[in-house]
Amino acid sequence: MSYEYKVVPAPARGLKAKGIKTAEHRFAHALETAMNELAGDGWEYLRADTLPCEQREGLMSKTTVYQNMLVFRRTKVQAKPAIAAPKPAIAPPQPQPELTEEKKLIATRKTDDNAETQPDTATDAGKKSGSSADVAAE
Repeated sequence: MSYEYKVVPAPARGLKAKGIKTAEHRFAHALETAMNELAGDGWEYLRADTLPCEQREGLMSKTTVYQNMLVFRRTKVQAKPAIAAPKPAIAPPQPQPELTEEKKLIATRKTDDNAETQPDTATDAGKKSGSSADVAAE
């Protein structure tokens, strides 16, 4: 599990609030407010550190000042690996092999033979069963 960290300066002064009178309580309220704001964004309080920081003082000199920092962490959001699409249960249609000239001729002869042997349905559909011409012929 990997984490990402956030370091913020600890409050130097307390926050005034209704019912809080002492400096210690105001300072505790300031810490509490800072921690709760970051916790609302998913950050977990880890620790407070005092770290040295060099600052310029005048033209040529530097002094070391210690800064109080609050360290927070949260788990990194890792990208989920892309899952391959499932294969379809039905296989895609296979291409039909091309007909050779002999097979084409045989296929057209069979369809021509079927057309000659089947009665013309268009002329039969025009006649009504039990029409006067059929009854008279019987």
